[in-house]
Amino acid sequence: MAELALIVVDDEEASLQMLAQELHQRYGASYRIVATGTADEALDRLAELRAAGTDVPLILADQWVPGMTGTQLLARARELHPTARRGLLVSWGDQSATAPILEAVALGQLEFYVPKPAWSPDEQFHRAVTESLDQWWRQHGVGRFEAVTVIGADPSARAHEIRDLLTRNNVPFGFLRSDSAQGRAALDRLGVREASGPVVTLYTGAVLVDPSNVEVAEALGAAVRPPGPAYDVVIVGAGPAGLAAAVYGASEGLNTALLEREAFGGQAGTSSLIRNYLGFPHGVSGTELAWRAWQQAWGFGVHLIYGNPVMSLAEDGAARVLTLSDGSEVRSRAVILATGVSYRRLQAPGLEAVAGAGVFYGAATVEAQAMAGKPVFVVGGGNSAGQAALHLSKYASTVTILVRSDTLAASMSQYLIREIDTAPNIEVRYRAEVAGADGDGRLQHLDVRDRDSGTTEHTPAAGLFILIGAEPFTGWLPETVARDQWGYILTGPDTGERWQQPRPPLLLETSMPGVFAAGDVRHGSVKRVASAVGEGSIAIRLIHEYSASPAG
Repeated sequence: MAELALIVVDDEEASLQMLAQELHQRYGASYRIVATGTADEALDRLAELRAAGTDVPLILADQWVPGMTGTQLLARARELHPTARRGLLVSWGDQSATAPILEAVALGQLEFYVPKPAWSPDEQFHRAVTESLDQWWRQHGVGRFEAVTVIGADPSARAHEIRDLLTRNNVPFGFLRSDSAQGRAALDRLGVREASGPVVTLYTGAVLVDPSNVEVAEALGAAVRPPGPAYDVVIVGAGPAGLAAAVYGASEGLNTALLEREAFGGQAGTSSLIRNYLGFPHGVSGTELAWRAWQQAWGFGVHLIYGNPVMSLAEDGAARVLTLSDGSEVRSRAVILATGVSYRRLQAPGLEAVAGAGVFYGAATVEAQAMAGKPVFVVGGGNSAGQAALHLSKYASTVTILVRSDTLAASMSQYLIREIDTAPNIEVRYRAEVAGADGDGRLQHLDVRDRDSGTTEHTPAAGLFILIGAEPFTGWLPETVARDQWGYILTGPDTGERWQQPRPPLLLETSMPGVFAAGDVRHGSVKRVASAVGEGSIAIRLIHEYSASPAG
């Protein structure tokens, strides 16, 4: 494994020695600890490390150092090591650092701040450092245990899909190009001469040739069928709303099953960093948030079922019956629909030909490192698009956000807008859209049209990440579950004349009694992670009310 370095900067000799000692004792076996007393010296060392090919996962700097402030130093350091996590060191009781910290966080110039160690060992200090290093490793994965190795062509839409699903489901994996020396040697060792698609090998020794997603999940030990025929509540969809409902349902004693067809975390799981979710002051990736919620649900005894999509929903007396794609049935007293939404496909000539080979729907964080030094485009004006652009800017030479409207203010959080405005390699092009794409086997150029003038620019592009609008996943539902003109599920008073029961519908109840909807799939929902989590928990409370009523 290549050498890794941690940088710490403080002009107070005693403080610098204590910091270096703390870091060396805890991390010295795995990282080279570089301690400097000035900003200029720190920048020189960072430049030397970059020239030597040494990765720097973490830079810690005191706010008051000779030459420039710590926040200014950390902003400069991004130019040399854009993927490094940056933390500001503050002294206990130093009120003068408050304003610079708030400004630097708002502008994305640092990821976190932490008080200097007050004693040894200072576990609060080490918790901040360890969590930050964990974030870096999650994004890079270099040297980690590989539960799965994917061997395939690059570019390849199917190989990308497998890698993206493994990333979103928090499965550590490695990737080998099938035409590389390592890839060919691995295929020879496995006895695979010709394969029509990617080859997937597992740490158990299993070898899967061009497998389906379900086959990969089964090989990893995931359940693809509910072990029980009947439940108190079955939740369809494991985004934030579904995961929250699963945690609260099982923790309150309900026999609970959670069905997910693609990836735990839903659309939120693709976010590289969610900075405004309550309780995570330094931000949390969508994958990590989903993984923590998954662990919570599993710990309460939820039956987690993957990759066996629900095909139909019907009533059978007091039971609700879900039929899965393999023909099996699951019965439940109540159902929560939390299927969320998916990004709309962009219609433009040439895009489908390179889908998965430079054109990606969603943040596709697994592809970020492959964009190193290349021009990248992001389509969309919402939070997901902003988070994707900021993440990609750590690797790409330039990131251009294409927005059809003339502002981001109506659709993106202010903290993201400020970070984008100050990022040196991100440009926002308003009133612009993709008119076409081309490339020899993978994306090479985009046609970008100005919506006002009608002029089109043919420009180089290595990646196009599309995060536009949303379509609810509700086409499989019966007509008895009422939806609006866009397919979002009507609940509570919105069901109107479609509600046929003598009692009024409960707040999140659909027009089919005992079936509830939560999260982005629901008509009128607030498209935020926190609100989806809230609706998932409320749905469980309503199920208790439904079960206690004569009709339930």
